[in-house]
Amino acid sequence: MALLLGVSRRQLQYWATTDLVRPSHRTEGGHHRYTFRDLVALKAAKRLIDAGVSVQRIRKSIGALRRILPSVSQPLAELVLVATGDVVLVLRDGSAFEAVSGQEWVFEVARFQREVAAFQRAQKERARRPAGRGAPAERS
Repeated sequence: MALLLGVSRRQLQYWATTDLVRPSHRTEGGHHRYTFRDLVALKAAKRLIDAGVSVQRIRKSIGALRRILPSVSQPLAELVLVATGDVVLVLRDGSAFEAVSGQEWVFEVARFQREVAAFQRAQKERARRPAGRGAPAERS
């Protein structure tokens, strides 16, 4: 699991011990066994940490989301979380809100997602074109 995520075993153990992401199962010998859902949560945590969010902020966000959204038992696996600085935003049902406070961020997420997708498609198309192609042909 550590190799798959690009983290150390010690880091995984720390995350489990501090309730960031706990494995769903433990063997009789005390070894951690992660489910696919746990893997999704671990990947989300790693992505947030890589984006600069502190482990403490992620833990605080998880606790707040469990209070705000009682039907969500594993926020890192069930919700789309994004980082903007040290702020964790939740993208849900076409809106965005701050994970700790629950305050809604007012911008059109759906429109923004479409703009980003269009930009990415345009970038891919530009990258696929061979050099010189796409320029108007000269006539003699």
